[in-house]
Amino acid sequence: MRVKRNFEWGKGKYYFTIKSFPTNITIYRKSKDAAALAFMRYKQVGKDVEWHGKWDGKEFVETSLADQAATA
Repeated sequence: MRVKRNFEWGKGKYYFTIKSFPTNITIYRKSKDAAALAFMRYKQVGKDVEWHGKWDGKEFVETSLADQAATA
């Protein structure tokens, strides 16, 4: 059975998920810098996080944080 989301994916927003039991928390930011900073901070405190990237309306693009990880 597919899990129903209580929100719509916003076009042009950057998404990442904090994996926790029993539910996962999906967070978005409007800019890549803000999303990458938040992602790295959650990772630094030991959270299990998954980067999704920028939602373009049909799929995630910019799914790599390699360039951001080098600067953070």
